[in-house]
Amino acid sequence: MLMKSLSLKDKQLKKRWYIIDASGKILGRLASKIACILRGKANPTYTPNINTGDYIIVINAKHIKITGNKYNNKLYYHHTGFVGGIKCISFKDLSNKNPRKLIEKAVKGMLPKGPLSSVIHANLKVYEDESHFHQAQDPKLLLV
Repeated sequence: MLMKSLSLKDKQLKKRWYIIDASGKILGRLASKIACILRGKANPTYTPNINTGDYIIVINAKHIKITGNKYNNKLYYHHTGFVGGIKCISFKDLSNKNPRKLIEKAVKGMLPKGPLSSVIHANLKVYEDESHFHQAQDPKLLLV
């Protein structure tokens, strides 16, 4: 008996919008749940080579928590591309300057590397406060 595997196309997918409140949540645990939903692993029609994930809106990014002494000790590095251009910023400074980047960097590190990664990462919308611009999409509240 010959059985065929189901392989969906992009037009056949119905993507949902979810909203997650990040206030009081631990950064790594929240990021792993978001990465799983963005990737589409919670869907029964998961296909690794297609963007089958849903859209995620994260609100209250400035109220994220982190465990241990990482608030003072954790460093984020990046390189400018010039000789000797390695830069670092602490978690404390980055949370005061741009708290959205904390969640975006954590989730991006948990997504697979490759061309599909940037497409999946574009489905993540992070906001510092409770206000967001996606009321028209009618997002469902997701408890994480």
